[in-house]
Amino acid sequence: MSTPLPPPVVVCFSGHDPTGGAGVQADIETVNRFGCHAASVITCLTVQDSVNVRRLIAQNCDDFSMQAHTLLADLPVAVFKIGLLGDAMIAGAVADVLETYPAVPVVLDPILAAGGGQALAGERLLAVIRTRLIPRTTLLTPNTPEAFRLTGLNDPEQAGQALLAAGCAHVLLTGTHETATEGQVVINRWFSAEGIRYWLWPRLPHCYHGSGCTLAAAAAACLARRGCTALPTVLTEAQQFAWNSLQQGYAIGRGQWFPARSGPAIPFNR
Repeated sequence: MSTPLPPPVVVCFSGHDPTGGAGVQADIETVNRFGCHAASVITCLTVQDSVNVRRLIAQNCDDFSMQAHTLLADLPVAVFKIGLLGDAMIAGAVADVLETYPAVPVVLDPILAAGGGQALAGERLLAVIRTRLIPRTTLLTPNTPEAFRLTGLNDPEQAGQALLAAGCAHVLLTGTHETATEGQVVINRWFSAEGIRYWLWPRLPHCYHGSGCTLAAAAAACLARRGCTALPTVLTEAQQFAWNSLQQGYAIGRGQWFPARSGPAIPFNR
C-alpha cells in the first residue's frame, strides 16, 4: 500500500481577526477547503469587530522573521499568501523572507482599509508594498479603491495596467466597490501580459467581512494545486468559491455579513 502524498503547503502571512471573519482564520479555512495545508505566521494583531477595525498591533519584526524562517526550514512551501501587514517594518520583513525563496509563487492581497472604512496602511507601508512586494508578486488581488491608492489613478483599467507595469505578473482587480454596476453585476478584471479578461458575477445584497481574504486564499490554494500554467482555471475556481461563500453568508454581529467558507472542498486528482 503506497503512502499518500502530503498536501501542498500554503504559507500565510496574515493578521489576526478576533471575529474569525477575515485574516488568518479566513486563510486557514479557505486553504483547507482546497485540500492544502495552511501554515501561518501572524503579522499583526487587531482590535476589531464586525463593524470596523479599531487598532492594529504589528508583531515585532525579529520575532516574525524567526518564526517565518524556522517554519520554512521545515515545511516545503508551495505558495506564499500575504494579507494584512500592519506596518512598513513588517512588510519589509516579509519582503526579506520572499527574497530567500525566489521561485515560490506569491499571492498578495493588498489590504489598505477595513470594510468599515478605517485606514490600515500609511505612506511608508504603501512605499514598501510598491517597491518591494509588488515586484515579487505572482498574483495581486486588489479591489478598486486599493488599486487606485496604489497607483494614484482613478480608472480601473489604467490602474490594472499600471500595477502590471510595477512588476507583478498578474492582477485580479475586483469590482465590488464600483457603483456603476451596483444592483446588477460585479466586474472582475484579470490583467496579464496577454491582455485583459473579464468575469461578471451577480452582485450580492450585503457588505461582507473577509471577502478579499477568502478570494486571495482560494487563489493561493488553487495555485498550489494546479500551478501557474493553469491560471485561468485557478482564477475561475477561486472566484466561484468566494462568491459561493458570500452568497451563503450570514449576519452574526452588528456590522458586515460573514462568508460561509464551509462548502465542499474542490476535488483534485493526485
